[in-house]
Amino acid sequence: MLRILPIDTPTLGDRSYLVHDGQVAFVVDPQRDIDRVLGLAASEGVTVTHVFETHIHNDYITGGYALAEVTGAAYHVNADDPVSFDRIPVRDGDVIAVGDSLRVRVLATPGHTFTHLSYALDAGGEQVAVFSGGSLLYGSVGRPDLLGPDHTHALVRHQYASAQRLATELPDTAGVYPTHGFGSFCSATQSAADAATIGSEKLINPALTRDEQAFVDELLAGLDAWPAYYAHMAPANSAGPAAPDLTRPQRADAEQIRKRIAAGEWVVDLRNRVAFTAGHVAGTLNFGLDGSFATYLGWLIGWGTPVTLLGETPDQVDEAQRELVRIGIDRPAAYATGTPTEWAGGEDLATLPRATFADLAQVLHHRTVAVLDVRRNIEAAQARIDGAVHIPLHDLLRRLDEVPLGEVWVHCAAGYRATIAASILAAHGRRPVVVDDDFDRARADGVLALAVG
Repeated sequence: MLRILPIDTPTLGDRSYLVHDGQVAFVVDPQRDIDRVLGLAASEGVTVTHVFETHIHNDYITGGYALAEVTGAAYHVNADDPVSFDRIPVRDGDVIAVGDSLRVRVLATPGHTFTHLSYALDAGGEQVAVFSGGSLLYGSVGRPDLLGPDHTHALVRHQYASAQRLATELPDTAGVYPTHGFGSFCSATQSAADAATIGSEKLINPALTRDEQAFVDELLAGLDAWPAYYAHMAPANSAGPAAPDLTRPQRADAEQIRKRIAAGEWVVDLRNRVAFTAGHVAGTLNFGLDGSFATYLGWLIGWGTPVTLLGETPDQVDEAQRELVRIGIDRPAAYATGTPTEWAGGEDLATLPRATFADLAQVLHHRTVAVLDVRRNIEAAQARIDGAVHIPLHDLLRRLDEVPLGEVWVHCAAGYRATIAASILAAHGRRPVVVDDDFDRARADGVLALAVG
C-alpha cells in the first residue's frame, strides 16, 4: 500500500512529502514546523524512519534535522554539502532501503545548487516516482541564480542536463514530486499544474522541449529579484536548525505598542487590507495573513528588527508565528489581540483611502497626482501606467526619497503589495491612496498603460 502524501506550504510555494508503505515512512524536504509531519504520520499509523534533503534550501528553514532528532530517523544529506551536524552522507547512485518494499535511489541533479539531489522511488520493483526538489518542476525548473551571478551561467546548463537526465533514466509513468514551483521564488517560472509525470513534462517543460541554448536564453531572460531573507537560509540550514518554539511571546498593551513604534520596531497588523485601511494604529504596518505574509515581511524587514504581531484572534497570531519560524524569524517581541481601538488605547485610529483604477482614471482627468507602481521589474516591463514612478516593493524602504511628495496613488497587481507599501509610506508621514484593484482593469477603465516589453 504505497501512499505519497504532500504537505503543502502554500504561502511559501513549497511542498514536503510523507511517503509510506503502511508501516514505515520517509519524508522529503520537511518544513521547520515538524508538528505537521508528526501529526500526519500519526494519523496514517506509520513510523518515520528516513528523512531526505534534496538540497540546502534557500527559501525556508528546514525541519529535517529536528525531525530526525525527534523520531530517530536516518537523516540523508548530500555528502558534499558542508554541514556542521551529523547526518548520513549520500551520493549519486546510492540506494537506500525503506522498509521491505521501498527503495530510494540518489540522483545527482545539480542546477538549483551545485550539490542538488533528486530521489527516485522504486516500490515493489517498479519505478513509480521522483522527488525532484528544485530540479524538474511542473512546467519549469528551479532557478539557477540563487548562489550569485558568478555561478548562474554554469548552473543553468547543469539544470538543463539534470532535467534531461531525469527524463532519460525514469519511465514516462513515473510521477514528478517537486518541492518548489507552487508560487515559490525558487521557481524560475510559475505553473498552475498540481501533478505531473515524466511523460507529461516531456510535452511541456522547456528543459525537455527546447534545445539547450534556447532554454538557457529563455530562462535567464525571465529571472527577477528574490526575497532578501534568502541570504540567511542556507547558513542556518547548514548548521542544523532546531525545532521552533511556537509558544506565544509576551502580550503588549497600548502603551507598549506606542513605545515599540516610537523605537522604530515593526508593529505588524495581520488583518486583511480592507480592515486595515478602514482603521489602524498609526505607524503600524499591514502584512495581511491573507497573502504572502512571511515572504514580503521577510523580504522588507531589517534582519533582527523586533516584531510585534497584532491579530484579531489568538489563532491569527499563532498562524503568523508559524509562518515566521519557517523563514528563521523565531520569536516575536510581543503580540496583542482584539481590535485596533483597543491597541490604540483611546487614541484616534488612522485610515487610508482605497480606490480603483477607474477612480484613478477619473482623478487624472481633473488634476495631477503621483502614481507609484510597486510591482516587480518583470511585471512592470510588460505594461505600466504612463507617468508612474516604478519602485518595486522590496526596494521601497531604501528608495523612499524617490517617492513624490504629496498625495501618492499606490498600485501593484491586485492590492496586497500596494497596501503594504501604503502602510510603509503612511508610517513615514506620506499621504498614500491604495489602489485596491486588479491591474488588468487599468486599460479597460481608461488608465493609460504602456506596453514596454
